[in-house]
Amino acid sequence: MGGVVLGIESTAHTLSFGMVDLDGNVSDSYSNLFRPKEGGIHPREAADHHCSQVSNLLNEVTKSEMFKENDVEAIAFSQGPGLGPCLRVGASVARTLSKSWNIPLIGVNHCIAHIEIGRNQTGCIDPVLLYVSGGNTQVIAKSRDKYRVMGETLDIGIGNMLDKFARNQGLPFPGGPKIEELAIEFTKVADYQNKLIDLPYGVQGMDMGFSGMLTAAQRRVLAGDSLESVSWSLQEHAFASCIEVAERAMAHTGKTELLLGGGVACNSRIRKMAEIMCEERGATAYWPEKKFCIDNGTMIAELGRLLHNVGFKTSLEDSSINPMLRTDHTKVIWD
Repeated sequence: MGGVVLGIESTAHTLSFGMVDLDGNVSDSYSNLFRPKEGGIHPREAADHHCSQVSNLLNEVTKSEMFKENDVEAIAFSQGPGLGPCLRVGASVARTLSKSWNIPLIGVNHCIAHIEIGRNQTGCIDPVLLYVSGGNTQVIAKSRDKYRVMGETLDIGIGNMLDKFARNQGLPFPGGPKIEELAIEFTKVADYQNKLIDLPYGVQGMDMGFSGMLTAAQRRVLAGDSLESVSWSLQEHAFASCIEVAERAMAHTGKTELLLGGGVACNSRIRKMAEIMCEERGATAYWPEKKFCIDNGTMIAELGRLLHNVGFKTSLEDSSINPMLRTDHTKVIWD
């Protein structure tokens, strides 16, 4: 029998389990998403949701073929960053399984897990990562023994911004996919490219900001502009900001690969922008399947596998969560 690493993701609205065998072959994730009835994510309510779903998801995992055909060699969990109450659920489950099954416990950096599942799935070697999710917007590149943050949001994550705009317009959570639908609908309008609504541009040096853009977009809807036109213009401004900073990072580092990660990387428009920019630079844009862009247990298992393969494990004393963990706080010891 072979071996697998089981990963547990619980940083925010998603509770997810996934597996990766020691050769890097991945399973689908077993996930359940917390959907607030109104407003944004309340950390305690999300944590309560996760607690209620642990048994069902774990039961699904243990019935899967990959689980039945392999020994579980380690348990990996998101140690941070994220919402404290949600992180604690995943960490508690991981500690319990580690002790019950007598296997190593591995706490991993959620942000870096997005990078490593992307590398696993696309085959890119040394990319600049454009990490665009609900709580995070960062441009990341590896230098020496760490993934360095070359630029990031100065206020809110791009996914959070899109969700807030959608919520303000009465659209369901998560708002990003619905905004994408509205934007695509607007591109069917004649001469749509000449109807861009001016919004504050988000680039500030190598960093980005989205709160002013959000406020301006909301005001344009109130002023009578169609929701479709504002949705399209909001995407164009926000995504262009991210791609501009990513291109600067590629120019600075000399890297020729761009990897998209995070839930917003599911959007077809930001993928197209990345593709166009990379073609103009003689570079290549990559992104994993959508199921590996969003938060998922498989990406946690993949980083856990890499750490397990070099003998790393987290002691019980060092397994406390760190909601403020940064990408550049973690040493890369597996490459």
